[in-house]
Amino acid sequence: MRLVFHGSTEIISQPLVNMGRKGLDFGSGFYVTDILSQAQKWADRMARQRLKDPVIVQYQFDDEWALANSRWLRFDHYDVNWLNFIVQCRQGYEPAHEWDIIEGGIANDRVIDTVEGFINGTIDAEHALSELSKHQPNNQICFLNQTILEKCLTFQHLEDYAK
Repeated sequence: MRLVFHGSTEIISQPLVNMGRKGLDFGSGFYVTDILSQAQKWADRMARQRLKDPVIVQYQFDDEWALANSRWLRFDHYDVNWLNFIVQCRQGYEPAHEWDIIEGGIANDRVIDTVEGFINGTIDAEHALSELSKHQPNNQICFLNQTILEKCLTFQHLEDYAK
């Protein structure tokens, strides 16, 4: 078991995988992280866009159950497989038919220029991976299967959060 967080402007006690936006790092799903500061960044970004207060929701993730009972793809570091997968998803590939859960680094502000350079063809994979190797990946977990999510993710409480 581990604690995970979702940053938003809404209290989501019953997450839905089909509410996620398309074109994200791991496709359309429900995203959490085990890094509280990362969830705070997500909440702050959403709050600015929606002109609402940021909210951090905490869940208990039964990762042992998930590991034994789901199709879980994990990227432990930035590598060519992660890079190609991110590119596919950002270009419209939806991995929900292959995977229930995907976990790995985030193509965020620290690395997005490198990822976009690779997508646009201005840098090759070798150069992109060289740049990415300078960064420790953050963490995101994307739930793509509603049944799996309901069995291994339990609402805990709302984190007290002040910017």
